[in-house]
Amino acid sequence: MNPPVQRADFHVLAIVGSGQGSVTVDFVRHRLVRGTIVWIRPGRVHRWDDVAGVDGTLVLFRPESVPHGSPGADPLGPVSWRQTGRPSLIRVAADHLRREYDAAAVRPFSGSIAIVHALLEVLLLRVNGCAPPPPAGREAFAAYAAAVEAHYAASREVTWYARRLGYSPRSLSRATQEAVGRSAKQFIDDRVVLEAKRLLAHGGITVTECARRAGFGDSANFSKFFRARTGLTPGAFAARARGSAGPHGKVPAGRRS
Repeated sequence: MNPPVQRADFHVLAIVGSGQGSVTVDFVRHRLVRGTIVWIRPGRVHRWDDVAGVDGTLVLFRPESVPHGSPGADPLGPVSWRQTGRPSLIRVAADHLRREYDAAAVRPFSGSIAIVHALLEVLLLRVNGCAPPPPAGREAFAAYAAAVEAHYAASREVTWYARRLGYSPRSLSRATQEAVGRSAKQFIDDRVVLEAKRLLAHGGITVTECARRAGFGDSANFSKFFRARTGLTPGAFAARARGSAGPHGKVPAGRRS
């Protein structure tokens, strides 16, 4: 039986301490080994493929707990990377957070929540400190990516975004090509396809409802769009993605902070 596909509305941060396995996030598989950090942001579909032999720390937290401006708040931030520098400090931060969280659950006091939030921020700063830095000089792409993330269901036209952002369509295409190797139009389409895949793999909704949420007026146009970019009809993709996954499951067992 395939592991369950999950789509949380909160952050899932995994810090691997030992063992090997894998996790699939938005249909891309990531290897888990000692020192791996996985940050699954809200809305991403994921499946823990092979984690029976993996041990580490799992931290679950709401989006509002991420400090404003933090790299972790970037919906396009990295999913998986290896720890560098002094990983022991990440372990210490995670362990301190876990201890304070457990203490607050047993005997809370007026400052419990503030302490837990502060220690979570320390942990996220440590985690972000060893994450791969974003490429420099890509302000235009960052603005475009944020706009597409917010409005992909409203428009799939580059000119629409260019007018809103004050860039020319050519500038957006050049910036997007340099950042991710795709044209500005392909970037929008990729985001629409990704959302459709997420809905079909996890949502258990009809193709018509999926088309509506993806910004299409009718399911026929959506099906044509989806098949041209994936090689599968929406129904075939849904059947393949869900397979025998069964009911939606929980995050994997292990030590949690």
